[in-house]
Amino acid sequence: MAISDIDFVLPWVDGNDPDWLSQFSRYATGVEGDKRKSRYRDWDNLQYLFRGFEQFTPWVRKIHFVTCGHVPSWLDLNHEKLNVVKHEDFIDEEHLPIFSCNPIEVNLHRIPGLSEKFVYFNDDCFISKTVGVDRFFENGLPKDIFAFNTIVQSPISHIKINDVQAINRHFNKHEVVQKNFLKLFNYRYSSLEMFKTMLLMPWPFMTGFFDPHQPQPYLKKTFTEVWEHEPEILQATSRSVVRCSQDVNQYLFRYWRLCKGEFSPIGFGNTFSKIIHSVADAELVCRKLLSRKCQLISINDDLQDEQSFFKVQEMVNSALMEILPHKSSFEL
Repeated sequence: MAISDIDFVLPWVDGNDPDWLSQFSRYATGVEGDKRKSRYRDWDNLQYLFRGFEQFTPWVRKIHFVTCGHVPSWLDLNHEKLNVVKHEDFIDEEHLPIFSCNPIEVNLHRIPGLSEKFVYFNDDCFISKTVGVDRFFENGLPKDIFAFNTIVQSPISHIKINDVQAINRHFNKHEVVQKNFLKLFNYRYSSLEMFKTMLLMPWPFMTGFFDPHQPQPYLKKTFTEVWEHEPEILQATSRSVVRCSQDVNQYLFRYWRLCKGEFSPIGFGNTFSKIIHSVADAELVCRKLLSRKCQLISINDDLQDEQSFFKVQEMVNSALMEILPHKSSFEL
C-alpha cells in the first residue's frame, strides 16, 4: 500500500518510571489538579498500538511518539517511520516539566516535521481491524461527527466548559447551524445524536458537543488559527503542570473546525469506547476486542481499585495478544 501524507501523533508516559515519579512528586506536590494514578499508570500494552499501526494502517507516513524523554526498552528508535519527540522539542522550556496531556495537545502543531494532516491518538486507542485513509480524511478534510450535546459531570467537564466558552466567543450558533445544517443532520449519524441536536436547538448558545473518545484527525492550520484568536488561554494551558480545571484541550480545535464546517461527516458505528470502572467493564472490552467487529476500540482507565487493576490489565492484554500476536517491525 502506498504511503500517504498523513501522520499519527501518539503521546505516552511511563507512570512506573522511578525517575519520572520522583520528578512528579517534586513538581506536582502542592499544585491543584487531577493527579489520580489512573491518569499516568502504564498498562504495558503500547506494543499492541504499534502492531495495529503496522498491520492495519500501513499507509501512515510517520508516527510521532511524544514522551518526556523515556521510551520503552523494546522500541526500535531507528525505525524509518518513527520520530521520537521530547516535550522540550516543541513546548517552551519555561513551561517544563509538564505532567498533563493538555499542554501537549494545544501545541501539537509545533512538533518538528509534523504533516499538515495528522491523527491524534491516545495510548488507550487500539486498532483491531483494517482502517483506510478515508476513515480519517476525505477531500483533504478531517472526518468527524457534528452533534450538539450537554456537558455532564466528569473529571474533564470544567475543561470542556472552557472549550465551549471560547467557541461561543467566536461563533454565533444560529449562523453555525445555518451554514452546516446538512452536516448537523446527516444520514451518516445515529438517530440518537441527531435527536439530541434537535432538542438543543432552542438554546441561543452552544451547550456542548458530542465527543467520541476516538483518534482525532486534524489539520495544523486549525491550531495556528485558534492560537491567533485565543493566545491567552492556550498559553495558560501550556503552563499547567498537571491537568486542572482552568485548562482547555484538543477539543477546542475540534469544535473550531466543526463550527467552521471544515470536516466531512462520518458515523461512528464501527468504533467502541468504554471507561473501565470494574472487572465487568473489562470483560465487555475483551469481548469487543475478540469479536474483531470494530475498527477502533478505546479503553479509558478509571479503575480505582488497585487489586482489580492487575486482574483487568491481564484480561485486556491477553485479548490484545490474541488479536495481535506477532511482533511488529517497531519492536526489537
